[in-house]
Amino acid sequence: MGSPRTYGDACAAAHALDLVGERWALLVVRELLLGPKRFSDLRSGLPNAGPNRVSQRLRELEEAGIVRRRKLGPPARSWVYELTEWGRQLQPVLVHLGRWGRLSPFRDLDADTSVDALMLALQGDFAPEKGDGRSATYGLVFGDDQVTVRIADGDIGISRGEPSAPDATIATDTRTFAAVLTRRRDLEEAVRAGDLTVSGDVHAVEWLFDSFPRPETAETPSA
Repeated sequence: MGSPRTYGDACAAAHALDLVGERWALLVVRELLLGPKRFSDLRSGLPNAGPNRVSQRLRELEEAGIVRRRKLGPPARSWVYELTEWGRQLQPVLVHLGRWGRLSPFRDLDADTSVDALMLALQGDFAPEKGDGRSATYGLVFGDDQVTVRIADGDIGISRGEPSAPDATIATDTRTFAAVLTRRRDLEEAVRAGDLTVSGDVHAVEWLFDSFPRPETAETPSA
């Protein structure tokens, strides 16, 4: 490992924090959960992290065997970063950490968020009991970034890319999507304002957002 910092503790949790506990490390992992990314694309998902900091974290994660760098074949021929098989096992850790964090009364819901962060929230917040046995496929369009969301058999699957035959397609920005998801904006109001467009089955889109109930936040500490 390139980083000299260590807790010096035999506890497996402490060792895990030695590997991914540095600032931005887990968010780099978050940005790679849906697949490989070029450095520039990775940076766009972490706008508050300087390029040197992201480069440092990538080197540390590579040395730990969590991330690897490889060159894509033609026609792209560009270098990308991706999670190793062991690195991908951090996904449920991030999902559960997100569920815990959403209970915080101090979270800034108006702060910027990336597409990958939103998709992690969808995985963590999906409530199978709200599905009523229904299934649907959605295309989510955030500028040049497209994501496929499939709900079937009480489970949710998310992948980067455009679906072949979606029941509905939602085109918006991350801030609007997050506001509708967290019930801070009404879906119809966002559509009327032109901040979100729906193509296809509107009722399927309403059902999608209804499948993510908002948890009660933890009690705010008294002064």
